[in-house]
Amino acid sequence: MLRLELVLALPLALLSSASVQGPTAPVPTQEAAHAATSASERIAARCQPVLDAIVERGVPGISVGLILPDGGELALTAGFAFKETEQKLTAADRLLLGSVGKTYVTAAIHHLVAAGKLSLDDYAADYLGEEEWFLEVPNATEITIRQLLRHQTGIPRYVFKTEFWESVLGEPDRTWEPAELLAYVLGDAPLFPAGEGWAYSDTNYIVLGMILERVAEQPFYDYVEEHLLKPHGLKDTVPSNSRKIPGLVQGYAVGPGSRGLGVPERMLVDGLFVFNPQFEWTGGGYACTPLDLARWAAILYTGEAFDAPYLETMLETVPAGQLGPGREYGLGVIVTPTDLGPLQGHDGFMPGYETAMGYLPEVGIAAAVQVNSDDGRAVGRPLPMLLVELATIATEELED
Repeated sequence: MLRLELVLALPLALLSSASVQGPTAPVPTQEAAHAATSASERIAARCQPVLDAIVERGVPGISVGLILPDGGELALTAGFAFKETEQKLTAADRLLLGSVGKTYVTAAIHHLVAAGKLSLDDYAADYLGEEEWFLEVPNATEITIRQLLRHQTGIPRYVFKTEFWESVLGEPDRTWEPAELLAYVLGDAPLFPAGEGWAYSDTNYIVLGMILERVAEQPFYDYVEEHLLKPHGLKDTVPSNSRKIPGLVQGYAVGPGSRGLGVPERMLVDGLFVFNPQFEWTGGGYACTPLDLARWAAILYTGEAFDAPYLETMLETVPAGQLGPGREYGLGVIVTPTDLGPLQGHDGFMPGYETAMGYLPEVGIAAAVQVNSDDGRAVGRPLPMLLVELATIATEELED
């Protein structure tokens, strides 16, 4: 696969061609200069000002990865990894993915299904029913793996419980067990009967993680590394399972969501996260570069994650209007209608960071956009729409 990394606004071929012109050489026409640059360079030249303008609006840093239909790769950045020292954000820097990590969970579950180790219509009780707390889970005996993946269980979110965040911030070194997370919703009334509604809930994916580890007989992160990341050379994707995450840039928690949780503005102090992001686990649980994430989107949504059919089932969606007009949710995937056709991917939030990734099958482009701020208002449009905007530029230049 061709790897082309561009982080400058000026086309490199244009610069080199200007350097060989003699003093009496004719000035090249606009058409000739355009033809002298590659499509990738032209895409970078048009996308870079878009990113620069977002930084000028107040976003500390933004990083983008694009995978083109021919396999070409582009990495673009703007702004700072650390505002305080004016350290520039680079394509090698990692940012937290938030809920985009759910895409690795659904791939791992489908991998186990392909291996004949579980069925999507198995009940959670088949695997967790003997736990003494299990019957206190809302809709405990009715929920299936398919419903967990598609957020149709009626189980509320643990992650927005006030008492949970009091513990997270008050005990920053605490390592959370999955059952301790579920404890925050035990005995709660279900949001709706299992299978009869839709409500996004990270709690669903904590339950999935517990099932996954029992079936696979190995830790979740090890399973994903062995079966999904390593086979595809995704070396820039790492677990966010401790307070020290290699290569992670500063995150700025300035959005209304984070302010409501009571977190400080800066997520890193002396290289350590201000709380232990390990609690996110199978609800998110990863940090990576946008280019590695765009590669993952291209792999996952072209059906190449592993050698068995899974994509058709994964893309069986239901309306998910809570996520935005026209959006639908499949088995760990958000499908968004766009002018370039459906965007298959996922969004993510973690205090200090926002992410969007996806694949546009009608134009063959995969992309990921990450910012080290959680105030989406400064971007000026939702990250998935920015992703589509950049993919539109790429499509135009490839057709030219």
